Amino acid sequence: MAIREIDTSLLRDAIASMAVEINHTLPADVERALIDAKSREVSPQGLQVLDELIENAGIAKEGVFPLCQDTGFAVVFLEVGQDVHFVGANLKEAIEEGIRKGYKEGYLRKSICHPFTRKNTSDNTPAVIHTEIVPGDKVKLTLVAKGGGSENMSRVTMLAPSDGWEGVKRFVVKRAEEAGSNPCPPIIVGVGIGGTFEKAALLAKKSLLRNVGEPSADPEVARMEQELFEAINALGVGPQGLGGRITALGVLVEMMPCHIASLPVAVNIQCHSARHKSVVI
Repeated sequence: MAIREIDTSLLRDAIASMAVEINHTLPADVERALIDAKSREVSPQGLQVLDELIENAGIAKEGVFPLCQDTGFAVVFLEVGQDVHFVGANLKEAIEEGIRKGYKEGYLRKSICHPFTRKNTSDNTPAVIHTEIVPGDKVKLTLVAKGGGSENMSRVTMLAPSDGWEGVKRFVVKRAEEAGSNPCPPIIVGVGIGGTFEKAALLAKKSLLRNVGEPSADPEVARMEQELFEAINALGVGPQGLGGRITALGVLVEMMPCHIASLPVAVNIQCHSARHKSVVI
């Protein structure tokens, strides 16, 4: 197959547009999950919160006010076809220029700062960029705006192999319980099992790109998702931590093999504003 040239300005412009869009438009699967949750919630306070979240999504969609004042850390997933050759500006620079442009022109809050001085970078960069080489001559570009409150409640652990599934389940459910109201429930729980320390965390984050309510194609993993979903919602944390049946809108699990001596597990919690979008160039 012939090499296809792609100017990085296309990625820059796509990122800028998506940065504004995802901060104002709740994905359809998440909105459906909120509406469905109302039929299962019995707590008056919980029902009120769900109504307010749905109303908030409608207001944000008008394009003036974002879904949340925390407009997130920009996380970018790139699936680059091996027959693609980038031309123009450096790829990383083009992506970050798109973030600068989108966050500035969209009047979105800039939330990125030095770890110790807390001095703000003033343009919501740098981004976290994950790149994967895949077959073909296209680029799939996914932008996530990851809020700090839910990210703070996320954890990675290295269990003993003997802990097995019950150990994984205990860790995930306890993390949701300990998180309580902090990540603004109802939450979406991304779980990564296997790989290595860092790969488990990446699996957990990538799981959050899947549609809420669509089980894994792997029957074993789908059973895990349902079991965790039921256990987390049995905690009674409820919408915004005010009590109720709906603590989680969904649990999404990604799994891969691991070393014989370890059992890595990561939990990446996402608040109800699950902001992400993909485009193919």
